[in-house]
Amino acid sequence: MNTNVKKALLLLVVAILGICTSKAIEDPRKKDPLIITGALGTQSTLYYSSGGSFASPLNYSMYANMNVNLYGYNMPFAFYYSCNNYSFSHPQFAFNFSPTYKGWTLHVGRRSMPFSAYVYNLPFNGLGIEYKSPTSGFRFGLFYGILREAVNFEPGEMPSGKPVYKRSGWGLKVGYGSTRNFVDLYLFRSQDHQSSIDDIWYEDIFAQENIVLGLRGRWQIFKQLSLTGNVASSIFSTDTKAPQLTGGNTDKYDDLFDIRYTSLMRWAGDLTLAATFRTVSLSLFYKLIQPDYMSMGVSYMNNNYHNIGTAANLRLGNLSLAGNFSFQEDNISGEQLYTTRGLTYSLNASVPVGNKVSLSANYNGFRQCQYDGTAHVNDTTRINRSMNSFSGTASYNTNTESLGHYFSLTGNYSINEDKNKTIAGTGDVGTLAVGSNYSLSVIPIETNFSFNYSYQQSDGYDSKYTTSVYTLSASKALLKNRNLSLNASASLVDNRMDSDQSITMAANLSTAYTLAKVHNFTLNLNYSRYTNTNLVLDEYQRDKGYDFTCSFSYSFSFTAFSIKRRAKEEITRYGKYEYYSDFSRSAVRERQMLEYQKQKNNENRQKMNSVEASAF
Repeated sequence: MNTNVKKALLLLVVAILGICTSKAIEDPRKKDPLIITGALGTQSTLYYSSGGSFASPLNYSMYANMNVNLYGYNMPFAFYYSCNNYSFSHPQFAFNFSPTYKGWTLHVGRRSMPFSAYVYNLPFNGLGIEYKSPTSGFRFGLFYGILREAVNFEPGEMPSGKPVYKRSGWGLKVGYGSTRNFVDLYLFRSQDHQSSIDDIWYEDIFAQENIVLGLRGRWQIFKQLSLTGNVASSIFSTDTKAPQLTGGNTDKYDDLFDIRYTSLMRWAGDLTLAATFRTVSLSLFYKLIQPDYMSMGVSYMNNNYHNIGTAANLRLGNLSLAGNFSFQEDNISGEQLYTTRGLTYSLNASVPVGNKVSLSANYNGFRQCQYDGTAHVNDTTRINRSMNSFSGTASYNTNTESLGHYFSLTGNYSINEDKNKTIAGTGDVGTLAVGSNYSLSVIPIETNFSFNYSYQQSDGYDSKYTTSVYTLSASKALLKNRNLSLNASASLVDNRMDSDQSITMAANLSTAYTLAKVHNFTLNLNYSRYTNTNLVLDEYQRDKGYDFTCSFSYSFSFTAFSIKRRAKEEITRYGKYEYYSDFSRSAVRERQMLEYQKQKNNENRQKMNSVEASAF
């Protein structure tokens, strides 16, 4: 790319950011001057297993962290200790913020900016700016930054992976219109920095560069009919050391992109035609991504395929129906060994019955088949599968002044069939899953009870596997401020595979207590007992055992010191700043008195409003 063009683009970015910085960045003087917060905590776990364990029976850990917020900028510290291991992290000064002013937004640090799905969707570490007019519908965005850092290995070092070039990029987007009619233009440019890794890797790992131009728009043809399109063209060079093409039409692109012998130009896009009426909506879509289409601004994208489909939604009173059907085929280039075609279809229905009952049913299907490409498909290895899934859900809830009831029932059956003629039936897998839940809330004593049951059965590959799970649980909040909670549960799990069976019974008891809003204590006890029964040589062998776990944790969160700005209505009475620390009794007492006074003022205001309302 021409050096003068690079300088011009850089100057443009700096100029725009310089103009907008004074407007876009919020004045630091409006931020709280200083806030120092932190937390301390510890956790201990006692574990015992009758079958023995390689893990230590007692594990404990401690941690401490502190954050210094200076006029809106955070500087975090953290310390962690676990048994014989410890770590410490010091603050990393990364300025990541996106202040706004009217229609302007400034991005500094590791930020992201929405582009077309075919053009760019990665975060960048750099500078960016966006503007959206609140009245005219005009918008634009511009950014420059690092898309990924280099991963290098020194000569003679045994690498655990492959080196990675440092990659930078910039993007520009301009658009105009509303949600009904609009057009957006995108331009993205990215390149690898070859000097970012050692030169011994140059022959094995190639530096790449890319430029993508995208266009997205929507046209409301009629009130009920709209057309939406999204298209992009990408020029991608797989090796920047390859010779540059000269002559012909390539010279016109020199100021923007160097066309090389390794450059590929590919297209991607989609088109959707939608019709919306009072009770029904229909859409027809088509999508095409050419072979080898790639954008260095997109994390991952399939290519070399196209698909076409339709979707419909119908609403009849409270009944909602939705369905879709699509066909997809790969190997557009015709250069793959085989071609794969697939069908996807679904139907969904839901309806509420009054205010207490809700019903829904779903069907999903998929069919995949393999055909000839550059090679002939062998019938014995041909991929030919279908999947069908049926599910339904029913729920019921009712409440009285003292009791609340909720019941739900779910069911699903799916069959995955292998249609290959030579092995038809042997690879089929059928799965049945059923679940139910009943919850009871006893309002006078503020206690909740719950019972859950689930059953799953899978049958395939000459094996049958079933699992039944029963769970009963209860929870209750205690004390005046509800800062003490108790939870208890018991469960039974029955696993069976052909003639093998294992049963696990478990009980759990946990409690949590919060003191003065900053001290948190939790205690958790868990006991499980298991029995494995295996049929071996017509004789039963039993393996019994149990596990016990007890864990305790404590955390203390605090404000070490803060200088905060008071609200405008409080400045005259209390001063411009509020000074506070959890370790200062006078500061704590002053804050409590202010909170109490605010509460009383609100109560008095509500009483006056009620008196005035009753007078009318």
